Amino acid sequence: MKPEDVNIESGWRQALASEFSQEYFGQLTERVRADYAHGVVYPPARQIFAAFDASPFDQTKVVIIGQDPYHGPGQANGLAFSVNPGVPFPPSLRNILTEVQSDTGAPVPADGDLTRWARQGVLLLNTSLSVKAGQPKSHSGIGWERLTDAAVRALSSQREGLVFILWGSDAQRKRSLIDEGRHLVLTSAHPSPLSAYRGFFGNHHFSRANAYLVEHGREPISW
Repeated sequence: MKPEDVNIESGWRQALASEFSQEYFGQLTERVRADYAHGVVYPPARQIFAAFDASPFDQTKVVIIGQDPYHGPGQANGLAFSVNPGVPFPPSLRNILTEVQSDTGAPVPADGDLTRWARQGVLLLNTSLSVKAGQPKSHSGIGWERLTDAAVRALSSQREGLVFILWGSDAQRKRSLIDEGRHLVLTSAHPSPLSAYRGFFGNHHFSRANAYLVEHGREPISW
């Protein structure tokens, strides 16, 4: 597949061009298209690259990495942990917003649409960009991880002073791709109810990220 054939923000298309032309990406595309054609897959196909489109490559300041999209009806919108307005908060998102409130004093918002973060330069990147309905991690191991690894490597090598927030073991597998001499890496337990009380709550990642951004001459995020 030619890079110009991939419908993605232009800065990301350039940063990932070598991936889009590789054989694995063509095979990944065929597999995902077939699954969308013959079953229910989330997010809607037009939103697969929504995280990249909402946070252009040269504007990204913070990277939050999730596992894979929500696998229930009407939840996934292409941004990790985010849901559209009117959709009830999934448990992990509720815990994230509870920690934001505790850490920064910002009130819990009326909806769980994190586009407002993305527009400020927060890349909400799932490790896998699609999932079969009701089957978590069903699109793991088919090639998405290679693409999202490449995205993290590109940010690490081509940008300076970013904050990478890695919650849980899946996200933390990408830590080795990040140059910690050039960027801040924050890690903790996952915000899932199964692990949030084992180190997610009280991690202060949101205030720590903002302090680092300000220290490096950048606008903090309005969480």
